[in-house]
Amino acid sequence: MLNRDASAPARAAAETERLAGSPRQRWLVLAVVSGSLLLCGIDLTVLHVAVPSMSLDLQPNAAQLLWIVDVYSLALAALLVTCGTLGDRIGRRRMVLSGFFAFGLASAACAFSTSTTQLIAARAALGFAAAMIMASTVAIIRVVFTDDRERAFAIGVWTSAHSVGATIGPLLGGLVAEQWGWSAVFLVNIPVIVVILAVGARVIPESKNPVPRRWDLASVVLSVTGLAGVVYALKQAGEHAGVDTVIVATAIGGAALLYTFIRRQRRLAEPLLDFSLFGERRFTTATLCVIGCFGSYVALLFFLTQWLQQVGAYSPLRAGLALMPLAAANAIGAITAPWASNRWGNRWALTGALALFAIAYAAIAVVGDTAHYGLLLLPLLAAGYGAGIVMTLGADSIMSAAQPERSGEAAAIQETSFELGAGLGVAVLGTVLTVVYRTSLPSVPGLGPDEQAAAGESFSTAEEVMTHLPAPTAHAALNAARQAYDHGFTAVAVIASIGLAATAVMAAVLLRPQGGLGERA
Repeated sequence: MLNRDASAPARAAAETERLAGSPRQRWLVLAVVSGSLLLCGIDLTVLHVAVPSMSLDLQPNAAQLLWIVDVYSLALAALLVTCGTLGDRIGRRRMVLSGFFAFGLASAACAFSTSTTQLIAARAALGFAAAMIMASTVAIIRVVFTDDRERAFAIGVWTSAHSVGATIGPLLGGLVAEQWGWSAVFLVNIPVIVVILAVGARVIPESKNPVPRRWDLASVVLSVTGLAGVVYALKQAGEHAGVDTVIVATAIGGAALLYTFIRRQRRLAEPLLDFSLFGERRFTTATLCVIGCFGSYVALLFFLTQWLQQVGAYSPLRAGLALMPLAAANAIGAITAPWASNRWGNRWALTGALALFAIAYAAIAVVGDTAHYGLLLLPLLAAGYGAGIVMTLGADSIMSAAQPERSGEAAAIQETSFELGAGLGVAVLGTVLTVVYRTSLPSVPGLGPDEQAAAGESFSTAEEVMTHLPAPTAHAALNAARQAYDHGFTAVAVIASIGLAATAVMAAVLLRPQGGLGERA
């Protein structure tokens, strides 16, 4: 008995070394999981510059267009924690490899979609596959990298891969869409996934949680259906520029399901999402900062590309290139965030960066002119820099506010907050743009009632209507649609600026140090 007990630590050490593998294998594992996360980030934004050409082919209405764009991030956010729990039970290697395979299939389904409904379903499947990948990769890194310093570096690379992917997505989408059409933005995933799957199958070790949490199906259903109900009602309100009984009932039903989900998590001994962490003021505030900032940033990427192409007549490639200063400034903000935190503390660095982002959004609303890109350059640099600081320090604040033994749960909430922010940012601000576009589109002489109604559906449907009109009428309709879309983009920028300013005030008030804590808190 004593010999068996004495050999237990040796067996544990041997198992740890087996999972860690050789240094070459460890870095190959990091390359695989980071490469897959880069793809997940790219697919968050790659469709943005391809939307105009895709809209001409599939003719989605305004609500359907928003679903196409953000159902990916909403599905990812809704299923991230669930997939993490399943990965702990069935094996993280199995979950990640299955996610790679599903991601490739869903990418092909997106590329060959022939209707709006098919594309929405395929994008949802793509989000599900991304959740399978993202949920277990950080756990794999923690298992493979046993050295603290190596693990910290690996997690840093893993974290930045998603943000880099989201930032370069519009440029890649512009390059591909201009050469081969909108469907090609999904086909480029497939050869990369084939390589990642082949290498990952060889180098990723299998690991499980020896005491996995219980997987609660009722919680999964409540969270997914509740979130879908609220977002559906929001999009339908924008589609109809108002509310009716069905929209109100759907919103109330979705909110009730989410409330039931939260109540259930508080009662369960092993919840899918541990809401007790939100009892810590700084944790809750940092999470709200991340949701608000990342949602506003992804919305800026999306609506700016549409505005440049539809109002400014930019090509997809030119629109993608126009976002590069924003992306570069975002990367610089993320790199210099630790310096800002050391100089002013997390509280004031976060507050100042949020305020800078808010001012940049306001400047875009005031001076934005697609004919004079130079006027946009400084606000774009400021927006990217501020957002980079907030996303980095907000994520750090979420992790540092939680107790060390709860770091895994905090990481799950951190990842979910980024994806939920992306989905809700596009949903909320997209609804604003749709309502303003519809209500500000003037009557165009020469358009019949049906043609006027069709032009009010979205900018892409207005372009379709123009192809059947005499040249003078088409020109007048195009100018009216561009003016209405310009008003909508300005409204989005103003509301986002106000929301970010309110978030900055919240951070300044609620991130104040608690008794005995330094300004770092």
